[in-house]
Amino acid sequence: MTAIAAVTVAILAAAGGGLGWARRRLIVVTVVGMSMSPAYRAGDRLLVRRVPVRRLRIGQVVVVRYPDRAGRRSRRTGDARPEWIVKRIRALPGDPMPGDVRAASDEDDSVVPPGRLVVLGDNAESSDDSRQFGPVPSTEVIGAVLRRLSATGRH
Repeated sequence: MTAIAAVTVAILAAAGGGLGWARRRLIVVTVVGMSMSPAYRAGDRLLVRRVPVRRLRIGQVVVVRYPDRAGRRSRRTGDARPEWIVKRIRALPGDPMPGDVRAASDEDDSVVPPGRLVVLGDNAESSDDSRQFGPVPSTEVIGAVLRRLSATGRH
């Protein structure tokens, strides 16, 4: 094998490894609904990075699995609930429980319990979030939003 061929193979291997890393760590999601308006609107595509829960911070926007998805429907719209939702972190384990969020019946309602976080939509009137279903298990976090990739209907 010539030196040029060896370098080409090495570059292709590195690129393939980088692509594999990106596919495991990054996902693209499309916003459905207006619960995160005005920050994100229906149709916006978001780049999301899978991150360990210990790296999450209050104010970050995250994608989480919708809690208790067993065929239930949104209280507000009657539509089938999505599998994943986009919300902003309001409180982390050990933080004071926000007054507008209910805790599970067997938990101390003064602090966010270990292994859970409070997530809220920016547009409270259009959001199913921790105000309805309480703190979500941190194991249900898919990742943190890095940036908007595209915005629909914006000028």
